Amino acid sequence: MTIRTDDVWVIGGGVIGLTSAIALAEDGHRVRVVSRDAAGGTTSAVAGGLCWPYRIQPYERAVRWSVRSFQVLAELARRPEETGARMVTGTMASASVPDAADEGHRAPDNGVEEGLAAWYEAVPGLRRAHRQELREGCASGWRARTPLVDMPAHLQYLERRLTAAGGTVERRTLTSLEEAGRAAGLVVNCSGLGARELVPDPDVHPVQGQLVIVANPGIEEWYVAADTGADATYVLPQPYGLVLGGTAREHAWSREPDPAVAKAIVARCARHFPELAGAPIREHKVGLRPARPAVRLAAERLPGGAVCVHNYGHGGAGVTVAWGCADEVLRTVREIGEGGRR
Repeated sequence: MTIRTDDVWVIGGGVIGLTSAIALAEDGHRVRVVSRDAAGGTTSAVAGGLCWPYRIQPYERAVRWSVRSFQVLAELARRPEETGARMVTGTMASASVPDAADEGHRAPDNGVEEGLAAWYEAVPGLRRAHRQELREGCASGWRARTPLVDMPAHLQYLERRLTAAGGTVERRTLTSLEEAGRAAGLVVNCSGLGARELVPDPDVHPVQGQLVIVANPGIEEWYVAADTGADATYVLPQPYGLVLGGTAREHAWSREPDPAVAKAIVARCARHFPELAGAPIREHKVGLRPARPAVRLAAERLPGGAVCVHNYGHGGAGVTVAWGCADEVLRTVREIGEGGRR
């Protein structure tokens, strides 16, 4: 059976869907992004925007995707006002003391960053943090200059770039993948949490993340302490304010900010940065990370003959792996096209 790969429907208008659509459109495919929500209403718009692998499996593929995304975002950071991406120096801190054998560019074996050695080796200029660069409660850490993305601005840039490549965006709710398959020969499923019902895939579940945006008292670097408790503590300077986080509540579906949780987030961050204790609060945000035991990035044939390339389940690392996953989607679509022509 001949498989049409010239017309492609991409389901999902967040960062995973838009980057996949751009990769395909810029390769010459006619691409339509079909999304229930506008980009600003997706989980991607709530993301803190730090390029660093977080809550994603499998590690080996995730690191490869992350390194590729790092390269793309670093290039986009040359035009921050246009793309929303900037290169910002920061510290990834840990409560644990590194082993003597861990003084090189290897990931610490602390359970949080297990398996990320290749990422640490790939980040340019990454080094061990000096003691005076660490905050209270942290015993070790890494210093790096990484992409930090203003997600609302970045999503607007991605939509503009897609349109410039000839792609279109349609606001529409789909009830099944087969519905999309009847309209296009090839479907790319980037539906995130929606894949739970759309596929359906019961392995997809939310990991609720709550953030507090405060007026920035002058903090210019990002700071993350990821293993100091059940929830990560992070401070991310963005043009719209200082992002304080955060939480990671498995199977929590509420999108309503919890005042008690918000108070705890500010208190945790203020232990590292005392000047935040009285910072004016600008906004509260809650997002539902689309988690899965492992990312699903693979093709399958749908009833009716269309082919679907799944690209979902990125948990808390969608921004970090988006461009790497988009490259893999493009390679998969090319292989499908070549197979269909044989």
